[in-house]
Amino acid sequence: MQGLMQDYPLTLVHVFGRGELYHRDKQVVTSYPTGMHRITYGEWADRTRRLGGVLDDLGISADGRVATFAWNTSRHLELYFAAPCTGRVLHTLNIRLFPEQLTYIVNHANDEVIFIDKSLLGLLSPLFPTFGCVKHLVVMDDTSDGKPLPDWPGVQVHDYEELLARAKPVQFSVEDENQAAAMCYTSGTTGNPKGVVYSHRSCFLHTMGAMTVDSLGARESDVILPVVPMFHANAWGLAYAGVAAGSTLVMPGANLSGPALADLIVNEKVTVAAGVPTIWMQVLPELKGRDTSALRSIPCGGSAVPKALSEGYREQVGLPITQAWGMTETSPIASVCFMSEADRQLSVEEQAELRTTVGQIAFGVEARVMVPESNTPVPWDGETSGDLQCAGPWIAANYYNDDRASESFTEDGWLRTGDVAVVDPKGRIRLVDRTKDLIKSGGEWISSVEIENELMGHPKVKEAAVIGVVHERWGERPLACVVVRDGESLTKQEVLDHIAPSLAKWQMPDDVVFIDEVPKTSVGKFSKKTLREQFADYKLPS
Repeated sequence: MQGLMQDYPLTLVHVFGRGELYHRDKQVVTSYPTGMHRITYGEWADRTRRLGGVLDDLGISADGRVATFAWNTSRHLELYFAAPCTGRVLHTLNIRLFPEQLTYIVNHANDEVIFIDKSLLGLLSPLFPTFGCVKHLVVMDDTSDGKPLPDWPGVQVHDYEELLARAKPVQFSVEDENQAAAMCYTSGTTGNPKGVVYSHRSCFLHTMGAMTVDSLGARESDVILPVVPMFHANAWGLAYAGVAAGSTLVMPGANLSGPALADLIVNEKVTVAAGVPTIWMQVLPELKGRDTSALRSIPCGGSAVPKALSEGYREQVGLPITQAWGMTETSPIASVCFMSEADRQLSVEEQAELRTTVGQIAFGVEARVMVPESNTPVPWDGETSGDLQCAGPWIAANYYNDDRASESFTEDGWLRTGDVAVVDPKGRIRLVDRTKDLIKSGGEWISSVEIENELMGHPKVKEAAVIGVVHERWGERPLACVVVRDGESLTKQEVLDHIAPSLAKWQMPDDVVFIDEVPKTSVGKFSKKTLREQFADYKLPS
């Protein structure tokens, strides 16, 4: 027997419509170098509909990829809805990726247009000739510097506000909830980044998940500050959830310094502020003695939250950091560590220890931790580790136009997250290792293999292995362990000079140590576990 409910498509058109219809007087606030810019949802919705008309006027294909290279602003939020609600696909470009990766991503996704903040032109303009598919560049002026727009042979360059002023508003309609809405490329893989494509259905359901009270709990009364970039897995879903709920949204723009963010939290009476640990390390000292009574939640993800940092906020602000976990492939909210009623009866120290876990898996998502050798679930004893795998309606099932899926998905369709975890008797998950030795620095993945390949390209290097070591500010930073060829001599600076042209600054090792031999496993592979144990207490240069 079948149910007799309507087959109503779950799309972002509905999310947008709620913000436009029910919350017209709420605001989107953006911090620009020239000052604070405030726009009501009603004004923002009108601009978003006209932006849909801009995409029509530019001749962007019915399902064309619309790329953004931008900070968190109200204009970026307009693109978040105008592209998918007209049937196109929003493609957020990570401004921190290495140039060769950006070239690959733009061409692989077949981006037809790039919307770029003017302050970021210097990062992207050298790459313009490498983009074979882009027909239009639209510049969003966040500087007011009066400088002319760049020239790009074969590509039409436009001013965002001029296009918007000429365009007519359009009606939004998406009938197929499984149609692509947005895409984002992972930055933590070896080789080329992998494209994750979100459907309208997955974005809609993830939005509902982010609005549940034991998740991020977005609500109408909230003032949400998404410090997490909008190019990081849809800003953790807060841009969509905030609009759906009618929350006030505070966009930090380009200034992510501790003082600037602290001012926003205090002056705008922020209730929810979301970002990576390195951000909150900078902000904490700037909040001392100031009124933060409006804050109700500080979600933190991207890398493990140090216990000392969470407790620092509890002691100074009166609110500990809430650890969330996910990845690009999980849209990204997969778990949020909340305290249950029973947990709140525990001692302060016991609660602090629990907050170092990623908590129970989120409603709507399934998780399992499997013993690789037997492919059986680990016991919930808090000690036995295994591979963490996820499944659910907002979990990726494949990668875009990529034949590497077999290594990331099980035969029965579960996502291999790449994390090693244990589960306690109450189902709380604790991450204990990473299966591919990736290094998480300030919320960004760094591939140790990529650095090793560059190191071993030096004629005097015999072997090299890269591991992550603890860093007070960034969580982890790369340490290069180098074996010099017999009869040769090599300095730290020579090593760094050799790899610098091939790596982004934030990917560079913080230090180089010279060792006699890279330890090996029984099958001859580099044993990074042994190296991590050897350098567990290593102090990086400040």
